[in-house]
Amino acid sequence: NIAIRHFSKLGQVLEAFKRWGFVINPLARLCPAVDDALAHYRAIEAERATLDYDIDGVVYKVDRLDWQHRLGTVSRAPRWAVAHKFPAEKARTILRDIDIQVGRTGALTPVAKLEPVTVGGVVVSNASLHNADEIARLDVRIGDTVVIQRAGDVIPQILQVVADKRPADAAPYVFPDHCPECGSLAVREGDDVATRCTGGLICPAQRARRLMHFVSRDAFDIEGLGEKQVLEFLDRGWIAEPADIFRLEEKNRDADEPMQQWDGFGELSVSNLFAAIDARRTIALDRLLFALGIRHVGQTTARLLAYTYGTLEAFLEAMTAAAEDASGDSSGDSGDEPGDARQDLLAIDGIGPKVAEAVVDFFREPHNRQLVDDLRAMLTVEAVERPADASPVAGKTVVFTGTLERMTRHEAKARAEALGAKVAGSVSRKTDYLVAGPGAGSKLKKATELGVAVLDEQQWLDLIAGA
Repeated sequence: NIAIRHFSKLGQVLEAFKRWGFVINPLARLCPAVDDALAHYRAIEAERATLDYDIDGVVYKVDRLDWQHRLGTVSRAPRWAVAHKFPAEKARTILRDIDIQVGRTGALTPVAKLEPVTVGGVVVSNASLHNADEIARLDVRIGDTVVIQRAGDVIPQILQVVADKRPADAAPYVFPDHCPECGSLAVREGDDVATRCTGGLICPAQRARRLMHFVSRDAFDIEGLGEKQVLEFLDRGWIAEPADIFRLEEKNRDADEPMQQWDGFGELSVSNLFAAIDARRTIALDRLLFALGIRHVGQTTARLLAYTYGTLEAFLEAMTAAAEDASGDSSGDSGDEPGDARQDLLAIDGIGPKVAEAVVDFFREPHNRQLVDDLRAMLTVEAVERPADASPVAGKTVVFTGTLERMTRHEAKARAEALGAKVAGSVSRKTDYLVAGPGAGSKLKKATELGVAVLDEQQWLDLIAGA
């Protein structure tokens, strides 16, 4: 916004930076047409080997800053910029074995163990094969000669098998139907491409990775408790679930061999670890939800759930009701019609059936509810803070319907969320405003029946004007 007030184009910003003494990449160009941009891409690709730094492509950006602002961003990237990668360097090598790794969600991931080969200046000896379908698609077998590349000059990837070099005794790979870590049955559910271990927390691989995820930077971010420490505590039987982390200091006091006597630990490091753990006894709701490792729930979805339900208590109450809805049990005394809690979850813009099912299934599992209850007893869970700029719609639930004439639906949603509103996809008793354009139908009818405030587009713009 500051840039837009003083400059109208990105090129002007870069020129100003240059005048002010900042170093600007000399390869940056203003390209008036698509052909100009592609020609510059090819010119940079030709110079790539002579540059003083590694480069894997170019980025095209919209020059007008007001258009950048209007296009906005998605979760991880701006809509006004796109990367154009250079073709990856390829090489041939031999696949010596296929190893199965178990992830924190129980997914069995096949990893190709390769004869080491240099690709793009890096020695590659492993490459992910992703899942059973990918192995079948490639028809890759142990002993095959394969063509590999580093996708985006980073991730090793098998492109194809060199069929005429296949050994006569190479047999089709049989994907395991049991977890190599705990022996539990491994299954594929519905149209899911992943094969998953059903062992849950009894599976050592899942337990370790779930705990590592729990303490990771974007979750609880406990300094001094990384992969090495988590594995140490697991091996010694000091932790088995997240709540055990917050009992470590007490366990250490009662231990015959306290942590201060372990290799790699000392008085200061142990004291710092306990202080770091204590500092995380107060945690934001979205970070807690992300830390639980629920399938399909990343940071953005966790934040969306936290915004919607406000407190952990309200969220758990809603998930209990949603689980009852899913099982046909609507005997609660809330007065809601059957299915209301589940419909409220599905009404959140950005929450689809797959995510909703994963969240409800997680909290329907008694062991998971016990895990969360154990954490509640030790933690203070805070509501997620709204955007700092106060606005008349902060904390309100808004639904858009009909045709908007002054902005697109995506622009309206992005603006509302930037002002702290929650944008839902359907009308319910919890809706504060329905913004209705021409052509509004069933949503307008339901809003009228429920007594929800209905605004036309101009009234909405007047409401948020100046915010």
